Amino acid sequence: MLLWISEYFIQFYSPMSVFQYLTLRGILAVLTALAISWILGPIVIRRLNFLQVGQAIRSDGPQTHLSKAGTPTMGGALILLAIFSGTLLWGDLENRYIWIVLGVTFSFGVLGWIDDYRKVVEKNPRGLSAGWKYLWQSVFGLIAASVLYYTAQSEAETQLIVPFFKSVSLDLGPFFIIFAYFVIVGSSNAVNLTDGLDGLAIMPTVLVGGALGIFAYLSGNYQFANYLNIPFISGAGELVVFTASICGAGLGFLWFNTYPAMVFMGDIGALALGAALGAIAVIVRQEIVLFIMGGVFVIETVSVIIQVASFKLTGKRIFRMAPLHHHFELKGWPEPRVIVRFWIITVVLVLIGLATLKLR
Repeated sequence: MLLWISEYFIQFYSPMSVFQYLTLRGILAVLTALAISWILGPIVIRRLNFLQVGQAIRSDGPQTHLSKAGTPTMGGALILLAIFSGTLLWGDLENRYIWIVLGVTFSFGVLGWIDDYRKVVEKNPRGLSAGWKYLWQSVFGLIAASVLYYTAQSEAETQLIVPFFKSVSLDLGPFFIIFAYFVIVGSSNAVNLTDGLDGLAIMPTVLVGGALGIFAYLSGNYQFANYLNIPFISGAGELVVFTASICGAGLGFLWFNTYPAMVFMGDIGALALGAALGAIAVIVRQEIVLFIMGGVFVIETVSVIIQVASFKLTGKRIFRMAPLHHHFELKGWPEPRVIVRFWIITVVLVLIGLATLKLR
C-alpha cells in the first residue's frame, strides 16, 4: 500500500523513490512486523488470559510441562497480524505471489484457529478431528498448487530443481500440482508437530523463512539467477517483503514465547507458518532445499511416523515419546538445552541450504 503512495509522491518529491527499492522495503517490513508484535504482544496476552484461553497439557508427557497448564495459547494470531501488516504495508499488492502466500497463510491460519478454539474454548481435547483437518488442508493446498500451475509463465516455474547440480531439473508437468500440494501440507504439519516447547518452532521458522527470502530475492533477479544457475522466477523477488515480515513477526513473538513462555502460538500459528514456508519454497523452486534447511521439522515428523508405525506393527516404541524433542526431555535434558540445540542444528542446516547456491 505504501509503495503505491510513494509512487504517487515521487512526482512531487524525488527522494520518495527510495521506497521503490526492494531491500529497503524488506527491512521496513521486518521492523514493522517486529514493532507490531512488541506493542500488541502484552495486550494480546492479557486478553487471552482474561478469556481463559489456556493451554491443556498431556498427562502422559514430561512432568515438567504440567506447570505450563493454563498458559495462554492461540498467540499465533499475533504473528499473523504482524505478518499481514508488514506485507500489506510494504509489499507490491499487484504481485500475484504476494496474494498467493497471503491466501495460503490465512486459510491455514483459519483452520488452526478452529482447531485451537475447539481445544481451549469448547474443551474438546481432540480439537478438530484429524480427518477433517487433513481434508481442509488438502483443499487449501490443492487450490494453491493449482493456482501456481495454471498461472505459471515459464517452464522453470513447474520444474523440480535438484541442488548441487548445475543443470539437473525435471519437468513435472501436471504432476506439479500433486507435488506442490504435498510440500505445502507436509510443511504445515511438520511445523505444527515441532511446536511443542517454548520457542522451539518459531526460531527455526524465522531462520528458514529468512533463507527462503534470500532465494526469493535471487530468483527474482535475472542476472543473479543466471549467474547462480537457479531458475529465474519473474516477480518472486517481492516475496522478500513477506519473508521479512515472517522474520520480524517471529522474533517479536519469541520475545514472549521464549522459555518460560508467556504465550504459545497454537495451531493457528504453526499450521499457517508451515504452509507459508512450503508455498514460498514451491514458488522459488527450492523444495529440496526446504527439506534440508527445515531438517528439524523433518526429523520431528519422521520421529512421529516411526513411533506410530513401530507401535502398530510390533507393539513397541522406538522413542520414549514422540515428537523427538519429548524423547530428549524424558532422557533428562532440560527444556532450554533441547530448544537451543535444535536451534543450532537449524542454523547449520540453513547454511548448508544456502551453500547450494554456489555448490553446483
